[in-house]
Amino acid sequence: MSAFKSDFLRTMHERGFIHQTSDDAGLDALLQKEIVTAYIGFDPTAASLHAGSLIQIMMLYWLQQTGHRPVALMGGGTGMIGDPSFKDEARQLMTPERIDSNLEGIRHCFSQYLNFGNAATDAVMINNAEWLLELNYVEFLRDVGRHFSVNRMLSFDSVKLRLDREQSLSFLEFNYMILQAYDFVELNRRMDCRMQMGGSDQWGNIVNGIDLGHRLGTPQLYALTSPLLTTSSGAKMGKSADGAVWLNADMLGVYDFWQYWRNTEDADVVRFLKLYTTLPMDEIARLSALGGSEINEVKKILATEVTALLHGRRAAEAAADTARKTFEEGILAENLPSIDVGKSELEDGIGLLAIFVRAGLATSNGEARRHVKGGAVRINDQQVTDEKRTVGAADLTAEGAVKLSLGKKKHILVRPV
Repeated sequence: MSAFKSDFLRTMHERGFIHQTSDDAGLDALLQKEIVTAYIGFDPTAASLHAGSLIQIMMLYWLQQTGHRPVALMGGGTGMIGDPSFKDEARQLMTPERIDSNLEGIRHCFSQYLNFGNAATDAVMINNAEWLLELNYVEFLRDVGRHFSVNRMLSFDSVKLRLDREQSLSFLEFNYMILQAYDFVELNRRMDCRMQMGGSDQWGNIVNGIDLGHRLGTPQLYALTSPLLTTSSGAKMGKSADGAVWLNADMLGVYDFWQYWRNTEDADVVRFLKLYTTLPMDEIARLSALGGSEINEVKKILATEVTALLHGRRAAEAAADTARKTFEEGILAENLPSIDVGKSELEDGIGLLAIFVRAGLATSNGEARRHVKGGAVRINDQQVTDEKRTVGAADLTAEGAVKLSLGKKKHILVRPV
């Protein structure tokens, strides 16, 4: 169904968010009739979400912008098990203290996208540990577990693919989908939540919740999933050559976050403008008509708009300005990522390979050596071919820093302290 009448589904459709819904017509009618509460679950597997979660965060953003109430469900309870969906092996179990610490780190970024408060459409953040950790196991098995067919659960792709590869699926993990289904019912009881959203890999878990709700007497519940995104070259969203693209600035600097989006592949630019920015569709259509070298300007717009949503407009424009000075004007930009070293250490001289590892531009001396031999290493924009060279006080520029570069896109300043 493409002729949606509700603002939310129309926005989801035209921007490319919809992979599957449980009932197009029913959900569309509900969204036109009343303020709908919908949720997405986030498991605290790290102290920050990464760029792979942005599509779900943007779904919550548009839900609120079109007059409905978004719920960010923190998986403090389910996180103690870990979602086995499409994983080759069990997740490492986390302690309650580790989960609480991760949840604290995750909460921050949501305030950049959602308005929280007590109004009808204000966002809510809630932790499923509030009810899951209080469950009586025997009562839960009797009242909830009896509604689940093991045969049906084994048929879900998220489970079936794992078993087909003869990889173990523990009873602990098998319970995850029951707990997630119960979350949907509990949120409906607590705040009249009618829809669960998530990535397409969550379809089986979400449908389980709808079915459980039906058996336990809730109103009709609904599902909406987004496509699982990869880049045009097949890379997983939220991952870069250097690791995860974290959303928290203390785990990935604003400049590096901006650069990740600036380096978007040409074929992905328009799709990402629709999914990850709030630019109007007519403006995206105008930008999509640009070609040739102009595509690089569109990538800068993409990077700045995505960064502005997460880190603020001022920080995004500062990152764009740093990139412009570094790449277009050859100026040593103060806002480049930096590391501090002791003045005495720099005066004594630090080995080239060692300083590149320390700066995070290589993972080992061997990797740094290969970069030198490949001609990718520069100090203050001058190519270095001697792997035995040292970096010292004599390399400090007039700005009081040493600029290390790997290729054309990775730069780190070394500052004496």
